Parts: sequence; structure tokens; C-alpha cells
Amino acid sequence: MPRANLTSSTVIAAAADLADREGFGALTLTELARHLGVQTASLYSHVRDRAALLDGVSELALDELGGLIATAIAGRSAGDALVGLADAHRTYAREYPGRWAALQRDPGPSVVASTAAARLSAQFWAVLRGYPISEDEFVHATRLLGATINGFVSLERSSGFAHRAPESEVSWRRALDALDSILRRWPPESMNGVHK
Repeated sequence: MPRANLTSSTVIAAAADLADREGFGALTLTELARHLGVQTASLYSHVRDRAALLDGVSELALDELGGLIATAIAGRSAGDALVGLADAHRTYAREYPGRWAALQRDPGPSVVASTAAARLSAQFWAVLRGYPISEDEFVHATRLLGATINGFVSLERSSGFAHRAPESEVSWRRALDALDSILRRWPPESMNGVHK
């Protein structure tokens, strides 16, 4: 890519592509500059440092994932929306492994405060509104969904399920059925942190 075409957006997009090909852990300014055919110093006019580069990839991934989820849950509710939400995560992880890895890191403040992060949170809550759960409990339910989806996808990506039948697809569908069942029977709000 010629240097004249570099912008902050194109640098971040190139970094995301590089992370998908080479692995997120291999993403450095030096490696990105080599990939772009420029001097490392020329990247500093577009990204402050490596942390900013990684945050940029994380925010890009959040935005792209949010777009997939929006399509997957549109017009759906409860179990169907849950499946759309979860499948969008799994598909994204398969198609964009470096970007997915960017979502597993501790994000910087700019990522946490981003529009993309707010949209993703709102999408989780939109799915939860299809269940008999009070909004006071949405944080807990969101954490359960995130832990289950991310945990399953991470184990699947590291071949954690590859050594025993049946195929992980069967377990994935069972996990989503179980989540749907849990959300339909969500426990009542706790009283002073202790369930009755």
C-alpha cells in the first residue's frame, strides 16, 4: 500500500488483516510497517503506539461483530435471537481469528467508551428483553452469555473439543438450548446479595 494512502483507518484495517493472517500476538508496529512497505516511524502519525494500534483493532472488531449481530437478531426474539447472537460470535471468530483475539484482551478506555462497545452491549440487552428477566439482572445474564459464548469458542478454536465425539456443533446447540432454558427460568433478584 503506498504511503500516500495511509490514514488511521487504513492502518488499523491493515493491522486487523495482518492479525488474522499472522496471529494477534505477532502484531507490532514494526511488522505492520514492513507489511505496508513503510518505515515504522511513519506509522506514528496515524497511531500513537502499539497499545493504540491494538485498541484500534479491538474497536474495529467490535464494530464488525456488531454489524453481524444486528443482521442475525433482526426481527427475532428470545431463543431465536439468542441463537443469532451466539452464532454471529462463533462465525466471526472462525472467519477473523486475529480480530477475535483482539476482543479477548483487556481493552483500553477508548474502546470501552466507544460507540461500537455501546452497540454490542445494547444488542445483548435487546436479546435479553425477550426473556422474563428484570433489567436489574441484565448485567448478570450478559456475563453468563459472554462467558459461555467466549469460553466455548475459545476452547473450540484451541482444539479443546477435537478429541472426542460427537462433533462440537452438537455441543454448541446443546449449550444454546441450555442458555435459553436458563434465561426462561432466571432466578429472582437477590435480596442483599443472597438468593432466597
